[in-house]
Amino acid sequence: MSSDTLAKPAAAAEAAPVRIVAQRRLGQWTAAAVVLVLLGLAVNSVVRNEAFQWDVVADYFTSASVLRGLWLTLWLTAVVMVSGFALGTLLAAGRLSANPVLRSVSWGYVWLFRSMPILVQLLLWFNIGALYPQILGVKTVNLLGPVTVAIVGLTLHEAAYAAEVVRGGILSVDRGQIEAAQALGLSRWRRWWRIVLPQAMRSIVPPAGNMLIGTLKGTSIVSVIAVQDLLYSVQLVYHRTYQVIPLLMVATVWYVVVTSVLGVGQYYVEKHYARGSERTR
Repeated sequence: MSSDTLAKPAAAAEAAPVRIVAQRRLGQWTAAAVVLVLLGLAVNSVVRNEAFQWDVVADYFTSASVLRGLWLTLWLTAVVMVSGFALGTLLAAGRLSANPVLRSVSWGYVWLFRSMPILVQLLLWFNIGALYPQILGVKTVNLLGPVTVAIVGLTLHEAAYAAEVVRGGILSVDRGQIEAAQALGLSRWRRWWRIVLPQAMRSIVPPAGNMLIGTLKGTSIVSVIAVQDLLYSVQLVYHRTYQVIPLLMVATVWYVVVTSVLGVGQYYVEKHYARGSERTR
């Protein structure tokens, strides 16, 4: 038998297509089925549980007192975020400064306010008159109202976290691009506005969006100092009607709705600043 005759079957075997058999994923499908069953049971228990009193939830969901509390929550969140990031940007600039005094003071601020629970900070500001009865000859007793205390306390707290978010975003920009902008003769302001900021925003927006949602939910803590936000508004109602669960569900559903809207907004803002960095096929 010639060598050519032996080589033909071997070549034909090598040229035959290889059949790829999909891997069986029985465990994953079983786990998915179990999760769906448990999820269905949970949803069914929430919908059919009469203790939630969904008719009461519907009655109070758009009531005047609840909407006023919702408006105050949204307004407080916006004011705190804008003020917190304005102060946080200054602190971040201090952290990145070549001046050792500015670096130390900024670091100390961030360290202190990140170490103190926000509830403690609010209570300290609320009782500032007990600590300092007079400041520059002005009596501090009842000087700050509950809403002002909430704004001051939340802003100082958020600024410490915003400073780290902004600092991290600035540090994420490649130093070589800044040096290239300097070589092109761009002014310091144009370097920051045209080169550093657009790229830093890619790293700043995701944690800033999380901070925004966290601040929205965190404003509920101001109810302890009698600020009539969303949570305090529903508390006033259920203290009168004793319908605790349905009124808490009113607040919960409103928080879910607003955070969902903010999440959608965050997605589009992230997509805007990610232009040019996304991979294209």
